[in-house]
Amino acid sequence: MITLIIALLTILALYVYGTWTYKYWEQKGIKHDKPIPFLGNNARNFLMQASPSEMAAEMYWKYPKEKVVGFYRAFRPELVVRDPEIVKRILATDFIHFYPRGINVHKKVIEPMLRNLFHADGDVWRLLRQRMTPAFTSGKLKAMFPLIVERAEKLQTRVLDAASSGRILDARELLARYTTDFIGACGFGLESDSLNDEDSAFRKLGVKIFSLNAKQLFIGMLKLMFPELFKYAKTQGEVEADIVPLVKEIMKQRNYQPSGRNDFIDLLLECKAKGTMVGESIEHFKPDGTPEIAKLELDDLLMAAQVFVFFAAGFETSSSATSYTLHQLAYNPDVQKKVQSEIDRVLAKHNNKLSYDAIKEMTYLECAFKEGMRMFPSLGFLIRQCVSKYTIPEIDVTIDPGVQIIISLQAMQNDPQYFANPEQFRPERFLPDEFDSKNKYVYLPFGVGPRACIGERLGLMQSLAGLAAVLSCCSVEPGPTTIRNPKTNPRSSIVQSIKGGLPLMFRKRENRNKQF
Repeated sequence: MITLIIALLTILALYVYGTWTYKYWEQKGIKHDKPIPFLGNNARNFLMQASPSEMAAEMYWKYPKEKVVGFYRAFRPELVVRDPEIVKRILATDFIHFYPRGINVHKKVIEPMLRNLFHADGDVWRLLRQRMTPAFTSGKLKAMFPLIVERAEKLQTRVLDAASSGRILDARELLARYTTDFIGACGFGLESDSLNDEDSAFRKLGVKIFSLNAKQLFIGMLKLMFPELFKYAKTQGEVEADIVPLVKEIMKQRNYQPSGRNDFIDLLLECKAKGTMVGESIEHFKPDGTPEIAKLELDDLLMAAQVFVFFAAGFETSSSATSYTLHQLAYNPDVQKKVQSEIDRVLAKHNNKLSYDAIKEMTYLECAFKEGMRMFPSLGFLIRQCVSKYTIPEIDVTIDPGVQIIISLQAMQNDPQYFANPEQFRPERFLPDEFDSKNKYVYLPFGVGPRACIGERLGLMQSLAGLAAVLSCCSVEPGPTTIRNPKTNPRSSIVQSIKGGLPLMFRKRENRNKQF
């Protein structure tokens, strides 16, 4: 009898623990799906049946008349925002209430590789952002462009070879190798030829970073459910073991001094040479309300974390967006011809050489790329965390610290109330005289506000150069195995990827066969 009572009490305790937050949205009058104990509304993601982007988009479309929708990721209450005005408040106007992303579940115990500019919050994020922003000026980017041209030439050779032999190439993998080679050069100062080396160590590292396996997902789920018990468990342990020794070795080779390569390692060494990062705290305040002074040392592990995110974000997001744009151009030959006509005209003006200034003149190509990112944004959603009690004026609902905010870019950017006939690939939407300024807080592939992507211009530059390199010498067509409307890989994490890749046929352009 005692055993039975203990068992019943244990079950009851587990049930109470597994559902203790699930009245949150009901009490606030926010519509939501009924949560499952321990899993919340996120069961399909935990079981690797749907990506986080897909889950957010599903909630967006399920409640079309609501400005916000409730969601539970395990026990954590989240709010899917559907209204552009509320999006504006979260990302810009009232940013001080929502400055963290909140991806690191435990606030004090954070994996070394996740103390990077994307994942970090609070003072660590703010001080890193202040110190690193000068690295992404126009002058710095222009100095990097010759590195892009070198990789673009290799990309061009690869597609011409495939065109001459009639081979189909996976555009997703092709562009991932191109961007990996560029990031390897401008990030590490290393010559990586993954475009030609099928067994490239750099490419394998990139695959490892974004290949979310069951073990990583399970650890992430346990950290959400039991943050104190699993605070020391790592999801990025294998990547850390690869990145940290590599970064230390490169810095040692340079005697911990900038080498003159003007790459990302040099930038970090320059940042370190400036000494301790100091600035006003965004999270700690004195009794009189003035901010405390925050300090941060840029040690080897923190530098390795920045290299990790520069490498990961630099190649994956750009290759995803660029390959999807090629996919759409393959199915829209009239648009493709228009893009190629502009590329031909601009290159002819610049002695048939790809340059920083030439890319800046390819405005219709940029529109096509932006349209590709509208239809399939690399980051399918944005995430922020509430840090202080906040009332959303549009719905008169107060949310508490710790509540996550989810903005589904995949859904908003394909909503017909903002973009007419969103399923159509129409670059003209982004011409200056046609783009609706009211969509500033709808179209957000790089985010907006103080936490907008610091590498937006670099990503845009390498993507447009890759597209120009391919389309100047070849046309793209669907292959026998190409799927018109490819599905998102349910194992995708923060960055979306396509299930099965994007196989395309490349045809050599007879009238445009000169290389840069």
